[in-house]
Amino acid sequence: MTPDPSHHDQLERSLADIDWAALRRPSYTASPSAWEDQALYFLMLDRYSDGREQGYKDNAGNQVTTGTTPPFRFPDDAYTADRAAWAAVGADWLGGTLKGLQSKIGYLQRLGVTALWISPVFKQVVSDIHSYHGYGIQNFLDVDPHFGTRQDLIDLVDTAHARGIRVILDIILNHAGNVFGYRFNPERYPVKDDCGWCIMDPRWDGYPYPVAGYRNGYGEASLPFRPVDQFAHPQAWPNDAVWPAELQDPATFTTKGRIDNWDYDPEFYEGDFVTLKDIDHGYHDRDGYGQRIIDSFHDSAALNVLCDVYKFWIALADVDGFRIDTVKHMEPGATRYFVSVVKEYAQTLGKENFFLVGEITGGRINAYNTLELTGLDAALGIDDIPDKLEYLAKGWREPVDFFGLFRNSDLVNKSSHVWFGKHVVTLFDDHDQVRKGTSKARFCGDKINNGYAHLKAVLGLNLCAMGIPCLYYGTEQAFDGAGDNDRYLRECMFGGAFGSLQSTGRHFFDENHEIYRFIAEVIALRGKHLALRRGRQYLREISETGAAGSFGPPHLVGGRILSLVPWSRIFNNEEILLAINTDADNERGAWVTVDARIQADVAELTCLYSTHPAQIGRSSPIEARNGLALRVTVPAGGFVVYG
Repeated sequence: MTPDPSHHDQLERSLADIDWAALRRPSYTASPSAWEDQALYFLMLDRYSDGREQGYKDNAGNQVTTGTTPPFRFPDDAYTADRAAWAAVGADWLGGTLKGLQSKIGYLQRLGVTALWISPVFKQVVSDIHSYHGYGIQNFLDVDPHFGTRQDLIDLVDTAHARGIRVILDIILNHAGNVFGYRFNPERYPVKDDCGWCIMDPRWDGYPYPVAGYRNGYGEASLPFRPVDQFAHPQAWPNDAVWPAELQDPATFTTKGRIDNWDYDPEFYEGDFVTLKDIDHGYHDRDGYGQRIIDSFHDSAALNVLCDVYKFWIALADVDGFRIDTVKHMEPGATRYFVSVVKEYAQTLGKENFFLVGEITGGRINAYNTLELTGLDAALGIDDIPDKLEYLAKGWREPVDFFGLFRNSDLVNKSSHVWFGKHVVTLFDDHDQVRKGTSKARFCGDKINNGYAHLKAVLGLNLCAMGIPCLYYGTEQAFDGAGDNDRYLRECMFGGAFGSLQSTGRHFFDENHEIYRFIAEVIALRGKHLALRRGRQYLREISETGAAGSFGPPHLVGGRILSLVPWSRIFNNEEILLAINTDADNERGAWVTVDARIQADVAELTCLYSTHPAQIGRSSPIEARNGLALRVTVPAGGFVVYG
């Protein structure tokens, strides 16, 4: 899309150009009282909607008869595209827009979504033809023209708010796009590849590299690496260098080359993400052992610029939270500084609980420590949660290992009820699946384990176990992308040339899909019971026979578990009992232990929900077995709820 010159002429080129008083609205949307009450939905904007679909329901629930893209029909439209041609286009911009997303807010509302997490919308480096994902920013103060305009973002957020949906923007603090080029020096490029060829790009060695210059809109490093003289280089606006102008100071960037060792400190703090250029946020003082003194952090000018940039977006668009990319690669003091600044600013707008969730890799302990150090509200990207969610539902993980992830008593050295619950965003499908290396697959893309047959079980677990649940777009339509590249996890909801199930020219906004309906029903049930949103959580013991001494937690047998996996959510003396069946071929039943104190005077529990509708409303008597227990039966690959 060619930018409108008049549009860019009206934009601020520096923070000094912002009229903060004029920017501020008369009122802003208040934050939710508790983010664990929300049901999140994450989407890649370029892959979601181009607004050209027909045959779907609009925001008011009316059938849309205009548009050019008909709905997908299984199996007629599945796997009809040439695999090579279909895959090739998946690396490019495909046409999803903010206006297209705005037209699907009703679809999301009827699904039960209450918070929308959107991939980065900011203006990308023009010469990077594959930056549809949004993580290669060139102008931090503008929306990328592929997606639309600032006004389109404002309209989207307003529409979402009118239908009770909060909006979380995906933001980047760690790096900018490929906005400058290094000067080649063969003496500093000693790294060889497997064939012995010299790799012609700078690798981190702890020292800065010379810079050839800022890149122009064609990708050439032709501008001086210093604040742009707009009289000498009038063509630099809007597509050259980096904006706002305050970020053009060379001190903005570490200029130390790309990261090779992703776990070596300080390399993973100071290096570039391949071509994405690392921003210098400041530094910590060190103690006598060379360790960072967390409470002694010195912020950089660039960090303060970014703080103001993201204040701008809160004020302009009334967004409700940020998902912060690559927190692992930022100094802890920088993250803490940003969190404090943004939280304070949001409160001046009446957003008392502005949500800040960080992408924190490195496991549960690192996530807990990072949250404690920085003040972030929640962690996302804890590798072991999506792994255990997915493979427990498929029968390949120990239930106790999944449910144990949410207890952090050991980490804080307390024996009382201390939980991660409201501090972890849980999901099993996502846009990059770093944990799977080069063998990536959505949950349903796992044909070996027949992922679709286990989909309701994993969704029941994700939506009703502890944590803030997040759905990845397309899961509600059983997307099945799989392959050796991220693109296979990013199929288009609007079809186009890269629709899911290897299709083309068909959209997937089907509100009659059985998985869409299932999710809507479970989220509605979750909304009715506080215990399902905020309750403590306990894996329950089971027994095939119910005989004394036969109870124990469900576990792997011969490396696989094919049984019920039941758990309780308890809040203020209300117990909700839930169970999934990891056996996708057979119905499974067992005696399940419940809380003897809460259920002491209760004769039976009633099935509130089941993937076999005939079970709903039926009661199961509570008997004196292993304290107290009741008989629970779960359909093959299914999910039940008792209360």
